[in-house]
Amino acid sequence: MSKDLPFDPFPLFPGSHQQTILGSFYLMPRKLPSETRFIELPDKDQIAIEITKPKDWKEEDPTVLLVHGLCGSHDSPYMIRMAKKLSDKGYRAIRFNLRGCGSGKGKAKMIYHSGRSQDVLEVLKHLKKETPKSSITLMGFSLGGNIVLKLAGELNTVASKFIDKVIAVGAPVDLFSSVCLLQEAENHFYQNYFLKLLKADITTRQKIFPDIEQVSIPKDITLIEFDEWYTAPQCGYKNAMDYYKKSSSRELVPEIDVPCHILFAEDDPLISSTALDHFALKEHIEVNKTKKGGHLGFLGIPGGDRGFHWMDSLLLDWM
Repeated sequence: MSKDLPFDPFPLFPGSHQQTILGSFYLMPRKLPSETRFIELPDKDQIAIEITKPKDWKEEDPTVLLVHGLCGSHDSPYMIRMAKKLSDKGYRAIRFNLRGCGSGKGKAKMIYHSGRSQDVLEVLKHLKKETPKSSITLMGFSLGGNIVLKLAGELNTVASKFIDKVIAVGAPVDLFSSVCLLQEAENHFYQNYFLKLLKADITTRQKIFPDIEQVSIPKDITLIEFDEWYTAPQCGYKNAMDYYKKSSSRELVPEIDVPCHILFAEDDPLISSTALDHFALKEHIEVNKTKKGGHLGFLGIPGGDRGFHWMDSLLLDWM
């Protein structure tokens, strides 16, 4: 099912790049009290999660597991905002760090990538074992959105054992189309930003784990070349195209068997909002689109129906 949602961007910055860049700023306190917990994965790497819950939270109360995007962490602005707002509403909010990110830096030899859905499943298993009566909503942003949709589709009818709902915002469900968008001249800023952080992660990882293969990333390289030269071989894929095909959630979204909400902005500079248009989706899979909003921006009119952080208000409604 597809819906067009009305969204009026803040008048002073209605453009897609303005929404994307300004939406990444911290517009509230950066830190949020949480308990850090490390979950060991089958290959002995560890995932770090940050748990924030209301004082009166009980084991039968609901949980939201939030998964961040490329080069993000539990400390990303949207992760902090949503965790705080969810906690204020009575939810246990758990911010999931992909391998080597946030409070999990130095805890994983393997790198994270767009298709590591099984890592999320391992954390879900841990949470269900610890608090089996707590319902869980899986919420992903950008790359994290692709991961949560991929997992829900892979689980299919088994998904309800672990999650009650899945929500994805700005998910690159077709990874190849997203990296192609990053090759466009007007988007080089984003590509250079991501590559700078990815290269820094590699340097840090090699210092922490001197026994792993030491590599030197070429200076002038595109994201597609980076995935061809580094991501694919490091993670067991034949090449970049094999990685994109096997890690994209697009073909798996129709298999999702729990309530699902997906949000795209048609002017998103980093992902294609039309990637799911030709699929016949089940009634409980809802694809929502706005004309404006950029990538994880959705900065609205203060005092309006959903306020300045329009996206946050919508996600709380979906909860």
